[in-house]
Amino acid sequence: MNVIIGTLLFTVLTSLSGLHFYWGLGGKWGISVSVPSNKRNERVLNPGPLACSVVGLALLAISVFILAEVRIITIPLWGWLDDFGLCVIAAIFLLRAIGEFNYVGFFKRIKGTNFADADTRYFSPLCIVISLLVSLLEINK
Repeated sequence: MNVIIGTLLFTVLTSLSGLHFYWGLGGKWGISVSVPSNKRNERVLNPGPLACSVVGLALLAISVFILAEVRIITIPLWGWLDDFGLCVIAAIFLLRAIGEFNYVGFFKRIKGTNFADADTRYFSPLCIVISLLVSLLEINK
């Protein structure tokens, strides 16, 4: 069961990683709904290539870590990372789903924008699912 969950998470997270690298290289597909915006649909963040690449690398690192945790690949991990890594990842995605109470997450105040609609329909629910699946991996370790 863990191998199936790990493979699914790896696929989703590497896809998201690839999308962030694509944006970092100047890609435009999906960019209009990928960044929080105000009520006039003006972006409140303007992440550049470096920020997109850092997020892409983080997502890629998480996906490889998950493969290691479900023993699909073998890489040496520090003891604390092996012990707490999945909990930290689950918490990160849960916090992303909850949001910062203004532009991002289920409890955002700014609604009705392109980003807010996509966040409510896709991004925050996906973060909840990722958090739950990672939590299942931790429980079944």
